[in-house]
Amino acid sequence: MKEITQLDDAGIKLIADFEGCVLHPYKDSVGIPTIGIGMTYYPETGKKVTMQDKPLASVDEAYRQFLLLARPYELAVYSTTRHDINQHQFNALVSLAYNIGTAGFKGSTVQRLVNARVTGDQLKEAFLMWTKAGGKVNLTLKARRVKEYNTYIA
Repeated sequence: MKEITQLDDAGIKLIADFEGCVLHPYKDSVGIPTIGIGMTYYPETGKKVTMQDKPLASVDEAYRQFLLLARPYELAVYSTTRHDINQHQFNALVSLAYNIGTAGFKGSTVQRLVNARVTGDQLKEAFLMWTKAGGKVNLTLKARRVKEYNTYIA
């Protein structure tokens, strides 16, 4: 079985559908300046997005930068989970990591349960631990976690 190390087209679409693609800076649900496909910093420079930044040139540019930005999240999933997960599982876990950060993912119950081969309600509940934004349950994040879990078990 070939080890999965990168998002496929379905994984890219999964994350892009959650994040949207906005070419100009905007504030996310907790007020963090964001651009493109959920980018809070630029992958080539590490510079944080500011509300004064110029818009991205095109949707193609947003996707190009997203693919660069996704790499550390792919690596976090690949390097900390068992190597027999399938592409759907990998996509779901990268989506989670992209949203909660690599440190959050590496210390998560989701990651621990995946490695222990635990599934079902216990794993779903672990995904649902990550539904808060600004200290409050966010229904959009809850829907995202359900979709990520459903993608994982597909």
